[in-house]
Amino acid sequence: MQTRRTFIQNTACALGLGALTSPLNAIKPLERSSHHFSGISLSAFSLRNQMKWAYGNKRDLPMDMFGFLDYCASLELSAAELTAYFFPEPLSTAEINKVKKHAHLLGINISGGAMGNNLSFPPGSPENVEHMKYFRKWVDHYAEMGAPAVRVFAARGLPDNHTDDQIIENVIANLESALEYAEKRGVMLGLENHDFVSDIDYLLRIVKAIDSKWLGITFDSANFKDSIADPYAEMARIAPYTITAQIKVKTKANGDHVSANYSKIVNILKKANYRGYLVFEYEEKEDPLKAIPDELRKLKKLI
Repeated sequence: MQTRRTFIQNTACALGLGALTSPLNAIKPLERSSHHFSGISLSAFSLRNQMKWAYGNKRDLPMDMFGFLDYCASLELSAAELTAYFFPEPLSTAEINKVKKHAHLLGINISGGAMGNNLSFPPGSPENVEHMKYFRKWVDHYAEMGAPAVRVFAARGLPDNHTDDQIIENVIANLESALEYAEKRGVMLGLENHDFVSDIDYLLRIVKAIDSKWLGITFDSANFKDSIADPYAEMARIAPYTITAQIKVKTKANGDHVSANYSKIVNILKKANYRGYLVFEYEEKEDPLKAIPDELRKLKKLI
């Protein structure tokens, strides 16, 4: 039995039209009548050099996920974005429940989660089977934590001997499968403009090829390919599809990291009627514990 996508593609080829990647009812910009910022959330990745766990290895560092949530509360934030890298492996249900309880008692909402997945390998390949196991495991974890949305990557490390078009088709096929599972767990997926899809043409080509109400974009204000001169124009292209907005100190123009204009970014999101948290993600070299409070004050004034 042919899938809907296979039928469309085979029909297109028979007509001499080439392969189509967009089904008839592809994802459209989100329909929101007005903008609303729920508050500021902080990404756990901002404190990656302070946190014990990274990829399942305990490091001799002072902060765990409970300490991170305490830090968010000390800054009077309303939410936190949790990152898979900083949990113990394996992660038990008991530990998840402790994190959820700790956040609730601090008055911290879990605005979303993030994982380090890869959707670029051919469906059914040994590499892809392992990546999809990892994906499902973390969707399960975040669903148990009550995270409404999860940041996913298209590709972190690409398969050998694949053209960009082949990689895009792999991502589309794997993302469709991932979305079926995520929908069952009640978790939206936000595909981030990162690595391979820092090319916004590629990102939108993938997103527009999929018909799912559980898919959107994780807007990252810093990740764009080197040839882009105006990153704000690229942000405006993805803002209508955004379900999670990550703001960073710097953005990227002509391949250089330059100071970001927070006001311009916030206005782009307002114009797109974005509703949700602004997730601040700190990636600079300065001590985050000293730098983050000042940056958050700037963002709070804007919203």
